[in-house]
This record gives sequence, structure tokens and C-alpha cells, in this order.
Amino acid sequence: MARPQGAPRPEGLVARLRSLRALDLEVALRAALAAVVPLTVLVVLGRVDLAAYAAFGGMTAIFGRSEPYRTRLRTVTAAGAVQFGAIGVGILLSVVHAPLIVEAGVLALVVAVVILVYNTLGVTPSGPLFAVFAVLVCAAQPVDDGSGWLRWGVAAAAVAFAWLLAMSGWLLRRAVRTREQAIFKALPRQAPVRARAYADARVWLNIAQNVLAALAAGGVAIAFGIGHPYWAVVSAVAVIPPARAAHTVQRAWHRVVGTAAGVGVTALVLWPEPPIWALVAVIAVCQFAAEILVGRHYGAALVFVTPLALTVAHLAAPTPIPVLLGDRLIETVVGAAFAVGAVLLARRFVEYVPMPPPTMATPSIPPEERS
Repeated sequence: MARPQGAPRPEGLVARLRSLRALDLEVALRAALAAVVPLTVLVVLGRVDLAAYAAFGGMTAIFGRSEPYRTRLRTVTAAGAVQFGAIGVGILLSVVHAPLIVEAGVLALVVAVVILVYNTLGVTPSGPLFAVFAVLVCAAQPVDDGSGWLRWGVAAAAVAFAWLLAMSGWLLRRAVRTREQAIFKALPRQAPVRARAYADARVWLNIAQNVLAALAAGGVAIAFGIGHPYWAVVSAVAVIPPARAAHTVQRAWHRVVGTAAGVGVTALVLWPEPPIWALVAVIAVCQFAAEILVGRHYGAALVFVTPLALTVAHLAAPTPIPVLLGDRLIETVVGAAFAVGAVLLARRFVEYVPMPPPTMATPSIPPEERS
């Protein structure tokens, strides 16, 4: 039946695609390229064992979403420096065969420094997830052949490439200056420097939450002999909301359910033992989809984040598939449980010790900036 003249056009697929257009797709494409291009180079060179260093360096491209390029220059540079530093710390821990107590102390220090730096410089997301992930995975990679400098070099190249991708939109927008508003979305996010973030009690509460949940989750995973204990730590840090955001347990449920679904997807991908180029393609698709979804629904994004992370881990250090998937699922539950405990303790704490109200220097974080 024909649509009556003058009637509003229903919102269909085309309209929805237009609503996703420039910025979401731009961010997702940058992140996918930052992950896949360095990995492709390593595959060609026959050094897939260095995949983890390239992957964590490439995470630099995830930062700077929706920010004007003058602001992005500051935030993405800070994020790149943090990622490179975190990878370097992990490599050093591996080289010196650091005992667990030292690794735990370094982990706590990394969490504190990253949260303080990111909250001061306005970096979003402001949590320590990607840096913690880089430190622990790189610390778990054996470096007994004197190749530490090569690993640093791979990380530096990946960070530099991701930084260039994150800033590349500036050239694209200048090239179509007269049609910029029609082609690209606006860049509205403000990320001011907060020089007194160190004086915000909410920032220190967030540091305490992350440190306690991370150490507790990792300790339990080690005590029970579960392989890949860093998954428990990463899961705990991923669930805890950033400083100045509302404390909610919903993110924990999203993580557990999304990870469980992602483990199922990973099984479908890895069990047939596909060729390495197929795995590279899977990483590209998963990174792209995760960036499209992460700001819309955290659980749905994890359906793609999980096979992305597990595929990279499997490429860097092949592990029997059932062990890899089982460890990931169990330790996600462990980490999420401790994170929920930290969230509930923080709620109870602020009932007795009220946090100072938001100010212009230390405002609350709106929902769209919490991912």
C-alpha cells in the first residue's frame, strides 16, 4: 500500500545506518585497522608470537572518541604513552622473573597512576582496563631469548601507527571542509584538564576499588590453580565504573552474560582450527563490531570483545581450546564477583563518608562517557 502524501516516513534500515554513519564507523574502522595491520605484518614476517605487543599498542586508537582534534592530540598522546609504558613494564617483569608479590605491587601502582593521569588529562575511558591488561599479559609472556628490545620496538610501532590513525580524521575533514558537516558527525565531547583531580576523594575511592578487586580476584585465581589468572584481574577492573560515575552492578551482569556468549562464539571460531589469515579476519571483524556496540550496550560488545581477546591470546601463545575457553569463563565470573563486591562496599562507604559534590573542576561523568 502506498504511503499517504505528507505522512512521516517510517524509520527504516537506511535511517538507522545514517544515524551510525561517520563517527561510529570512523572510530570502529580506526580500531580495526590499528589491530589488524600490525598483526598482518607480524604474520608475514613469521613472528605471530609478538602479537600481544602489537595488539596492546594498537589499543591506542580506541581513545579520543568524539573529541575535537586539538583535544584528541592531548588525550590520545597520553593514552599511547600509557599503553607503551604498560607494555614495557610487563616486559620488564617477565625479563626479571618478578615474584608474585612484586607483580602485585606493580599492578597496584599501575592502577593508581593510570587513574590519576587519565582523570587529570581528561582521557576517556578513564579506567585502567587496557593498561592493566597490557601489563599482565606481557608479564606472562616468556622473554628468555634476549628479544626484549624487539618486543618494545613492536609495541612502539603499533602505538605510533594507532596514534596516526586516531588523528587521521583531521586530514579527512580538512579535505572536505565545505561538506564536513554533511559527511562527518560533530565532535562535541569536552575533555578538560582537571589539575586538581588528585584532590578528588572520588578518584581515590575508585583507585581503592580497582586495586582491592584486582588483587583479590587474581589471588583467588592463583590460589585455586586456575590458568590465565590475569583474566580474573582484567574482568574485575572492567566491571568497576570509572571515578565520578554512578556505582552500578548492572555492568557486572552484562560482562558475565556477554562473555559467556563470546566464549561460545570463540569456540565456533577456534575449534575448526582455521588458517591464520582467517583468524586475522576474525580479529578485524570483532574489533570493528565491538567499537560500534560498546557505547550502546556493553554486554553486546563483549560478544565480540571476548573472541577478539582470546584469538589474539591464542595466536601469541597457543593453548588447548577447552582450557582457554574454560579459564576465560570461570575467571570472568570470579573477577565480576569481586568487582560487584567492591561496588557494593563503595556504596556503603559513601553512606558513612559522603563524597564531595561535583564541581566544575571534578564534574560527574555522563552515561555516554562511561564505556
